[in-house]
Amino acid sequence: MKHRRSDFATDFLFGTATSSYQIEGHGMGGAGRTIWDDFAATPGNVVRAENGARACDHYHRYAEDFDLVRAAGFDAYRFSVSWARVLPEGRGTPNAEGLDYYDRLTDALLERGLKPCATLYHWELPSALQDLGGWRNRDIAEWFADYTHVIMSRIGDRMFSVAPINEPWCVAWLSHFMGLHAPGVRDIRATARAMHHVLLAHGRAIQAMRGLGMQNLGAVCNLEWAMPADDTPGAKDAADRYDAIYNRWFLSGLFKGEYPALALEGLEPHMPTGWQDDFATIQAPLDWCGLNYYTRKLLVPDDTPWPALKEVAGPLPKTLMDWEIYPEGLYRFLARTAREYTGTLPLYVTENGMASRDTLQDGHVYDEGRIAYIDNHLDAVQRARAEGVPVKGYFVWSLLDNYEWALGYEKRFGLVHVDFDTLARTPKSSYHALATALKA
Repeated sequence: MKHRRSDFATDFLFGTATSSYQIEGHGMGGAGRTIWDDFAATPGNVVRAENGARACDHYHRYAEDFDLVRAAGFDAYRFSVSWARVLPEGRGTPNAEGLDYYDRLTDALLERGLKPCATLYHWELPSALQDLGGWRNRDIAEWFADYTHVIMSRIGDRMFSVAPINEPWCVAWLSHFMGLHAPGVRDIRATARAMHHVLLAHGRAIQAMRGLGMQNLGAVCNLEWAMPADDTPGAKDAADRYDAIYNRWFLSGLFKGEYPALALEGLEPHMPTGWQDDFATIQAPLDWCGLNYYTRKLLVPDDTPWPALKEVAGPLPKTLMDWEIYPEGLYRFLARTAREYTGTLPLYVTENGMASRDTLQDGHVYDEGRIAYIDNHLDAVQRARAEGVPVKGYFVWSLLDNYEWALGYEKRFGLVHVDFDTLARTPKSSYHALATALKA
C-alpha cells in the first residue's frame, strides 16, 4: 500500500467491521428466529437458500478473530448486536446466554486493546416483531428503545461508540420497496412507514442511551453518488430523485428535521399520521456521523410509477458485486455531508471495501485489486481532510468473508478468507498489506 499510518493524524482511527448475522452463527446460543431465517427459507430469495445458521461460527471463534484484528494493527472493531440473540421474541425475557456472549465479546476486545464500536441493528429483526408489522408499525420505536436499554445496560459502559441502525436505506427501501432483502416486501405504503419509523427508532435508541449516561453516539448511513447517465433533463431529474431517496432522506431527517421534497412527492401520501411531529425525537443530538460508501449509480428516467427511474451500467471497472469503483464519490460525500448537514461533527467512513473472487492458492489469497481499492479510497479521505472536513476514522468492510445476505456465500468482502466448509481463516494479501501500513 502507498498509505501509512503516519500519513494520518495521531487520533485518526483505523478499524474493520462485521455484522452479527453475517458471521456469528445464528442457529446457536439461544437466539430467536429472525426475518432473515424466514427470508432464506423461502425459495428464490437467497442463492442456494443459504442462511446464517452457522456462518463463520464467530460465536465460538471470536477470540481467534480478534487476534487477527489486533495483529493487523487496527485500533477499533465495529460489530453489531443481534436483537434476537438478546431478546428471542424481540420483547420480554432476555436470553441470558446472549447477554453473556456480548459481555465476553466486549471484554475480549478490550483485552486486546481494541475499541468496541457497536451497532444495535444490522437487519435481523426478530420474526415475532415482524408478525406485529415490523418496521411498518410505529410501536417498533419503543420496542427498539427497550431492546437498546437491555443490551446497553449490560455492555454500554465499555463501548467506545454506538450507532443504533446500520444503513437505514437498506432496512426501509431495499427491503420494503424493492423486496430484495428481508422481509421481502414490495409495497410503497409499507416503504413510507419504514422510511420514517427507522429514524424514529434511531432517535428513541439515542434517548435511551443518553438516559444511561452514554456518550459518543452516532448514526450510520449508506450513500451512493447519483449521477445522470446522459445530458438530458430527464436523466438529471432521475439522478436528483434517486439522491433524495437514497442519500438525502436520512441525513435530512437526522440533521435538518425535514425530508426532501423530491422524495416526499411519492412517499408523503403514504406516510403515517403525525409524522411531522416526530423530528424532535429523530434529531436527538449526535456526537458523530458514519458514512458507508461503495459505489456510484448512473440514472435515467423509466416509464414506470414513481420514482420512474432506473440504473444503467457505467463504464468504470467494477467489483464482483458489479459495482463501479468510484473513489471520487467518497470524497464528494464527505465534503457535502460536512458542508450541508453535519458541520464540525466528526465523520467516520464506517464501511468501505470490495468483493472479489479471492480463491485460495497454495495457502495464499492474492487480492491486489482490494489493496488498490483501499488505497484509492484513502486518497479520497486524505483529500477531504486536507480541505478541512473532520474525517476521524476509516473502517474496512469486512474482516471476514461472510454471509452476503441474498447473495449467500458467493461474494467475498473479507480481509481474511474463510473456507465455509472447514471454517479455516487465511489472511489475504490485503490483510498483510494493511498490517504493514498500520504498523509503519
